[in-house]
Order: sequence, then structure tokens, then C-alpha cells
Amino acid sequence: MPEHRIRTRRVPTERLAVQITDVRDKGEPVVFLHGNVSSSAFWHTTLTRLPDRYRPVAPDLRGFGGTDPLPIDATRGLRDHVDDVAALLRALGIERAHLVGWSMGGGVAMQYLRDHPAAVRSMTLINPVSPYGYGGTHGVEGTLNSPDGAGSGGGTANREFVARIAEGDRSEDSAVSPRSVLANCYGKAPWRPEREVAYVEAMLTTRTGDDHYPGDSVLSPAWPGVAPGKRGVLNSMSPVHFRVDDVHLVEPKPPVLWFRGEDDVIVSDTSMFDLAHLGAIGAVPDWDGTPAQPMVAQTRHVLNRYAEEGGSVREVAVPGAGHAVHLERPDEFIAELLDVMTA
Repeated sequence: MPEHRIRTRRVPTERLAVQITDVRDKGEPVVFLHGNVSSSAFWHTTLTRLPDRYRPVAPDLRGFGGTDPLPIDATRGLRDHVDDVAALLRALGIERAHLVGWSMGGGVAMQYLRDHPAAVRSMTLINPVSPYGYGGTHGVEGTLNSPDGAGSGGGTANREFVARIAEGDRSEDSAVSPRSVLANCYGKAPWRPEREVAYVEAMLTTRTGDDHYPGDSVLSPAWPGVAPGKRGVLNSMSPVHFRVDDVHLVEPKPPVLWFRGEDDVIVSDTSMFDLAHLGAIGAVPDWDGTPAQPMVAQTRHVLNRYAEEGGSVREVAVPGAGHAVHLERPDEFIAELLDVMTA
């Protein structure tokens, strides 16, 4: 399979200037959407491996990488990112594209499909955030644990991790340093990728604060005592602001690939980033029995409804791989991606 040199540039749009990485100007567009605390750098290896018939484009989402760090209005869910991507594609002259979303980027892809179904050729989800958001729900239908979304949003972030990002920490002297989180949470631990230095640098481009990562929060009378605010990244994925469980209603229905690592500790039915699961195992005090969010089961429930309404869905679960399964198993991922894009 041919490999190509990547290029990075900033593209002005009517909303903001977006930094993108791409390799060519022609072919079927494929848009790669990165996850939280990362950037388009996590797609560089993938971009170079697509055949010449495709035009891969990987933007930095606002608040990450080299894109303008405009504030995130969390009350719109992930629609700030969706509207940014739509503006970028208009600026690039792209009317329809294959969407590939990893983690938070999977939520952006789902919301984009919900808002612009005719503009999506296919959708690939890689360990995506649940269609009901991240944290604060239970059951396969995403029932809120508390009306205010307690257990989700900006107040659930590890404050030391946020501080180390803000400080530009490149060390490995703490379990919550960006380098340690990359090694132990992004891939199946211990994950030491060849491009580790580049990935750590990408993580450190994350803007921090109330308008970015993690966002603001409010006190809650419900366990664990914090509820989502209205600004920033984690609040934009709170179930009170983000929910795409009705994606089965879209027409037309492009084919969907759900590609996931079975040993993911970030997006999981027993996520090590879900306060309810951490409470259940004694890692968070005063747990009141609030159930963990079954993130994988929720995604499967929503995609099954999509299939029942006439859509094509393929789930590929990769044993021994974690959250960055597209990087841990690149050959398998590229093969599955090419398959769904030619469906």
C-alpha cells in the first residue's frame, strides 16, 4: 500500500481558522476526527496509508492542536465541533465525505450524521463516546442518574492531570502525567508506540480552563456531588447536552463500521474514567450504589436500532487492543475502513 508525505496547513473558514493535516487535493474525501486530549497527530500514520483514490483530511478540533482556540458552548453538545467541520468542508469545496471518528470524535461524527445525513458517505466509529454522552447515565437507553447530569461534565476530570497538561509536563513521574496516561489508558497497557513523543506533544496542545478542558461545573445534591456546567469539553459530552440516540431516523443511511478495542479502559462498560464504576470498586469514596454507565452496550443498542431501520452496521471487536485500536492494529483497521468505504 502506498505511503505519502503529510502536510499541515491552516484553512480559514467563516467560523474560525482550522489547522488540518492532509496528503493530496483529489479523491473521495475522508475526514478523520480525533478524540479528547489529542489532535490530528493521532491520524498521521493512517493518512499516509490510504490509496490514491481517497483524499484524507484530519482537522484539529477547536481547543486542540493548531486550530483557533475559540470557547466551547457546551449547551450545544458537540455541535460547535460539528459546525466547525461543516464550515471547513465548505471552505475545501467538499460536499460529501466519509467520516471517521475516534472517541470524542466518534460523537462528533454521529452528531454530524444526525445533522447532515446526505453529506456522509460512510461513518466509522473507533471506540466512540456513547450516543448518550459520557458519564451520568445507566441502562442501555441512557437513563439519567440525576436530572442535573450528576457524575458527568467538567467536575469529573482529574485535576492533577489537567494541571500537568497546562504545565506542559512531559515526564513519567506520576500515574496521571500525560505520558503515563498515554501508555496506560490510550492503548492496552503498557502501550509504547513508536510515535510516543509526537502523541504526548499532541496531548499537550489541549487548551485548559472553563472554556476548554475540562470545562466548568456546579455542585449537585446527587452523588458524587458535581454536575456539568455550560462551558468546555467534558460538559459538551454530558448527557444533559449531548444525545444522539435518534440517529436511526436519518435518511439516507450510510454504512457504519464500529471498530473497537476489547480492552479499552476509557470507553467501556466498566470504564476507569466513570466515577460510578470507580465508586463501585472503592476508588471514589461514599459511593451510593449509582450504577456504572454501560457505554459499549449503549452504543450497540443505538446502532442495532439503526440496523433495524434499514442501515448497515458492522461491529469489529479487537482482542488485546485498547482505546487507540486504530494505532495498535493499523493493518486490520485500514482493511476494515477500506471495506466500509467501498460498501
